[in-house]
Amino acid sequence: MIEFKNVSKVYPNGTAGLKNVNFKINKGDFVVIVGLSGAGKSTLLRSINRLHEITEGEIIIGDKSITAARGKALLRARRDIGMIFQNFNLVKRSSVIRNVLSGRVGYHSTIRTIFGLFPKRDVELALDALDRVNIKEKAYSRADELSGGQQQRVSIARALAQEAKVILADEPVASLDPLTTRQVMDDLRRINKELGITTVVNLHFIDLARDYATRIIGIRAGEIVFDGPVEEATDSVFSEIYGRPINEDELLGAAE
Repeated sequence: MIEFKNVSKVYPNGTAGLKNVNFKINKGDFVVIVGLSGAGKSTLLRSINRLHEITEGEIIIGDKSITAARGKALLRARRDIGMIFQNFNLVKRSSVIRNVLSGRVGYHSTIRTIFGLFPKRDVELALDALDRVNIKEKAYSRADELSGGQQQRVSIARALAQEAKVILADEPVASLDPLTTRQVMDDLRRINKELGITTVVNLHFIDLARDYATRIIGIRAGEIVFDGPVEEATDSVFSEIYGRPINEDELLGAAE
């Protein structure tokens, strides 16, 4: 579903964000990327949908190169990739359902989306998506009336309404309390299992990675230092990923 071929990213200041990264992610995988802040997790994740442009190499989504895609081909490729952000990325003064319907903008003309002229099927998709994350009753509330966990569920619903084949989640629970963290991660895993949507999540806390991932990719200083099933991600492996012994905060995190 996703393949990195010799991918490198160098920022204008000369900093290397990614260094010759190679891996494949299969359809339906639930992959967690772990590493220290600044290790390259977000750079890697955001390269998949070209929020970050890579310097060298190629990224394949399905059977097409998103690296080479331009214009309408790039728009079509991005329709298949839902993005969930740490800060939710919602229009706070707009209604929940309008936020979810923004996942449909890639399917319609600019004029239709500006005036909110979404067809009935899109509204049904949005309501079904909200129902799947147990927040349908908030469909016509303003987004800024919701708790942080509820807002993150809206962003998950937006990706579902988009009919994404891949969901990318960049530190999706970093700003949430421990109980809400587990609820949001449960939603992501359930959607992955029920719908078979390939899911790639950046996380900092080790116990969360162990509890939810089927596969863990460890990145340090822009390089992949571990890639394997969750069962092989021992404490010594995490120490290698982090470049030092792991501490209690990193181990427990939101699992408390």
